[in-house]
Amino acid sequence: MIIDYSKIEEQTIERFREGNGELVTRNFVDADNKIMMSYLKPGANIGYHKHESNSEIIYIIRGEGHFEYDDTVEKVKAGDVHYCPKGHSHAFYNDGQDNLCYFAIVAEHP
Repeated sequence: MIIDYSKIEEQTIERFREGNGELVTRNFVDADNKIMMSYLKPGANIGYHKHESNSEIIYIIRGEGHFEYDDTVEKVKAGDVHYCPKGHSHAFYNDGQDNLCYFAIVAEHP
């Protein structure tokens, strides 16, 4: 199955998960996964949240930022992968002057 993001409507979300700024995203969603091509605008962040029933894998395509992951801070740049397993918490910040582009998969765990 091919997911063609050019055919998926782009959405702009203000203050995603009670963060700040704008998240711009194109999402494919089914019962088992959410597969996202997204970017955070400069200075934006996704608020701190716990993955209760799923896990998330985020591949950084372009830009730089950091994650608050449980009790740690992890800096990320293009080429890095962040993993947040089920039962753990994180927040995601764009620390750069340009959009922070990433590809993410949120997999549900029955």
